[in-house]
This record gives sequence, structure tokens and C-alpha cells, in this order.
Amino acid sequence: MKKELDSILDKEIEKIKIDEKTFDEINKMGLEFISDLRSRIKKKNIKAEVFVGGSLAKNTMIKKDSNDLYDIDVFVRFDKKYPENKLSEFLLKLMDKNAIKVHGSRDYFQITKRNIRIEIIPVRKIKNPRLAENVTDLSYFHVNYVVNKIKKNKRLGQEIMLAKAFAYAQNCYGAESYIRGFSGYALELLICHYGTFLKFIQEISKSKERIIIDDSKFYRKKEELLMEMNESKTFSPIILVDPTFKERNALAGLSRDTFDIFKKSCTAFLTNPDSEFFIKKNVYDEIKNNKNLKIILVKTNKQKGDIAGTKSKKFFDFFSNNVKKEFIVKKAEFEYDDKKNIASFYFVVDKKEDEIIKGPPINIADHLTGFKKAHPDAFIKNNFAYAKLSHNLDFEEFLKRFLEKDKKIIKEMGIKEVRLK
Repeated sequence: MKKELDSILDKEIEKIKIDEKTFDEINKMGLEFISDLRSRIKKKNIKAEVFVGGSLAKNTMIKKDSNDLYDIDVFVRFDKKYPENKLSEFLLKLMDKNAIKVHGSRDYFQITKRNIRIEIIPVRKIKNPRLAENVTDLSYFHVNYVVNKIKKNKRLGQEIMLAKAFAYAQNCYGAESYIRGFSGYALELLICHYGTFLKFIQEISKSKERIIIDDSKFYRKKEELLMEMNESKTFSPIILVDPTFKERNALAGLSRDTFDIFKKSCTAFLTNPDSEFFIKKNVYDEIKNNKNLKIILVKTNKQKGDIAGTKSKKFFDFFSNNVKKEFIVKKAEFEYDDKKNIASFYFVVDKKEDEIIKGPPINIADHLTGFKKAHPDAFIKNNFAYAKLSHNLDFEEFLKRFLEKDKKIIKEMGIKEVRLK
């Protein structure tokens, strides 16, 4: 089994490595952009410096599909004399007309050229992570930490690439709110901690309680950590103390659902090793032959990316709860395409049998009146109101009624289009 696993992982490394030509193209574009940006900074007499972050800086970038973009993260570190709420405005002065503003905790910019997307993020130049006013201010320290780890152990770079490729294929990669998975930095820290991708997934697969990692040994005991760290940061299945900043859990956004999916995938891969685990599965491909499959396409009026994806996911949860009232839901899946800025809801449903629902007791007059208004055929039994619900709608009619009944809520959620595919 060990030889089989090693063979699969060695082959996978060769598959996901970027070829020299592609890397040189990405690196060249990054260097040219940074050179131009530095010239603009000097010309505008702005006190700031530039550094590259992300996978390019750490040399852990993996090969993308032909439709996907390679990202270059460029950070502009502004001197402390510039006001916190003005950093994005100063960065705007350095951008050309092709830059697109992206709203966030601090607005940043994107420039896309061919299959390469450059993201330019404003941060404050600080000497101590404790002075960070925004999580992006820590990026400089994050890059240096991981780069130094890889310098000491060259193999870590490849192991990080494997972890990213595996998590991406299992739909668990990304800290966005609609994914709530593993960020790139978190995976880098996990590999730095465990040493290899294989050791990492082995530990995940056999975990039975919350995992706590504190490689900088900021805390003497688990109890001290849980007491001192903000409570909202300790709910995740893994508490990964940021080695550059003791008060930050680098996996605070990881959800239990995403962790369970990842853990299941780790166990399945270790039980039956196969290169298929590194190939991203399309939700539609897995259920497209089911005769009861219903697909809803949804668009929001929000900025594409994390904001639109998160709004779409909230609407998916709201819509799913309504579907369950009328149908037996055998499968419900959410997928967001950030390039097209459209979400797909996949439902496999069966007809629900008619049912009797229990209402309020007869001695609560207001509730009883409301129940009878909603269910004119309500009846009384043992001092409680009851009503019979008939489930005879097909999915198309259900959707039509839902959109009419809840149109105000749908509008408030920022949804501008809902249609059956």
C-alpha cells in the first residue's frame, strides 16, 4: 500500500507542476507589472513598497485547467502616515484604466491579462503583527514564514502543492464564505506542521476530536488557548494558531460540513488510493442522469466573487428549506461559478405523501386564528388544531408559487434572477 501511495503522489506532483514556459510567462508578467507599479509610486511621491505574495512567492503554484486563471498577489505596503480608511484611495491613484475595483474589508483591484489575474491589495506597513488593522496586513509575515520553512525543507513546496490540489478536487479549497474551506495559507501551515501531505491526511482521517495546532507555542495549555483566544475563533473543527499572530485562528472559517467532506475524502483515498481523487468533480456530471434532477440557475445583483457567492449560498439554504416542505429531497447541491457569476442549485426530489400537521392549542386564540387562516380546513382534536397538507404540485408550479409568494424576501436577499434550467 505504501509503495502504491508513493507512486500515485509522485505521478501527481509531475501532473500539477507548472511547466517552465508557463512559469516564466507568469513570472515575467508579474515582474513587469511590479516594475511599472514601483515607477508609479515614485512618480506620485507615495511612500510605499511592493512585495509579491501567494503561491508565486512561495513557488507552490499548481497547474490550472485551461479555463482557470493563474493568480499573482501583489501587496502595496503603505507607510503608517496614510490613514487606514484612505489606503484604497491611494492605491487607486496608482492603477491604470484596466484595473477593476473589488469591494472588501479594504477595496483592492484586479487586472486580467490572458490567463493571468493580478490582484493588487493595499496593506499597512507594520513591524509587529499585533499592529495589524486588517488581516491582509499580516500577509507580509505569512509569506516570510512559509518561504523560510520551504528554504529549510525543499520538499515542503511539493507537499503543499499536493495538499492544494487534493483540497481543490474535493471542493474544500477556499476561505470564501460560500465554501468555508481551507485557505491556501492554512494548507501551507498544515503541511509545515505535519511535514508531508500523506501524514496530514492520515491525521485528519483518524481525528475524533477537535485538532489544535500551535507551532509557535504561544500557549502553554489547551485551556489557556481556549480562554485567551476570541470565542468566535475557536468553533472550527481545527484550531490552527497563526504562527505569526497568536490571537488568530487561521482556520476560523472552516465549517464542520466542509471538514467532514474533506475527512471522508482523506479516508477514502487512504483506503483505496487512486489518482481520481485529484481530479475535480463537477456536481452536475455526478447526477445528470437522474430523471428527478431539477436545476435552478440564480443570479444576484452583487459583486461577483465572495460577495455574490455568499448571497447565493444564503438564498440556496432559504430555498432548500422551502423545497423540503413540498418534496422529499434526496440530494441538494450548491455550485457557484465566479467567472460567470451564476449559481446552480441541484435538487433530486420525489413526491411527498400527504400529511397531517399539528397546530397550536385551542386556548391560544391569536395563534389559532392565524393557523385557521392559513389552513381553512383545519380541525380540532384533543384541544389542538390540525390540518391536512396535500403535496400535489410539480416542481415547476412549486417554483412559480415560491417566487410569487416570497418575492419581497428574494429581492431583499439581492437575488435578481431565478429560473429553471
